[in-house]
Amino acid sequence: MLRGMPAGADARSRLQAFYAPQAQSYDAFRERLLRGRAELIASLDLAPGARVVDLGAGTGRNLDHFGPRLAQLGRIDLVDLCPALLDQARLRAGALPNVGVIAADACTYRPEAPVDCVIFSYSLTMIPDWRRALANAVAMLGTGGVLAVVDFTVTPAQSALARRFWTLWFGHDGVRLDRAHVEALRGCLQNHRLSEQRAPVPYVPGVKVCYYQFVGTRG
Repeated sequence: MLRGMPAGADARSRLQAFYAPQAQSYDAFRERLLRGRAELIASLDLAPGARVVDLGAGTGRNLDHFGPRLAQLGRIDLVDLCPALLDQARLRAGALPNVGVIAADACTYRPEAPVDCVIFSYSLTMIPDWRRALANAVAMLGTGGVLAVVDFTVTPAQSALARRFWTLWFGHDGVRLDRAHVEALRGCLQNHRLSEQRAPVPYVPGVKVCYYQFVGTRG
């Protein structure tokens, strides 16, 4: 991690080189930093049999956040590019009949039929062509489908110095903070709710980072 996100010919190679050494300890190390995931998923009103796609699902940690509701889902596909993280997702999913683990690009993956919910959980900032991934996510939603996003951000309320610091700090690990993410989400789904909060940074007392939760419905 001290070396940061390595250079590479393609996104898959960069992700694999960065995450493979830390894949087994990823959840334990990052749990206190990646806030709001459980709350976001708990807020989703998903009917029994709902079809869900988790784009940039990593180790599949969101499966745990569904709790007993997981068994009621019709299908949840965990989609990611990084082989090392997908290996952890397969271990977590086990033999669950309604969970699929899929190696694919969030910009191009498309399920066979429209789905009820698409999730980006701290993954939109990791995708270089995030606008394409966002458009793809909205396109795979059926009427009334929900797009749920939780991720880091910078805000106009922060000083220019603070915004610059966090952009560089996260950029070291390949995380691209951009206020345009929030504005694009607001624009693509007019029927939405947005919450912005700050969370403590583990091991750095007194320092907090901004993150948001977005839930939008396709009309």
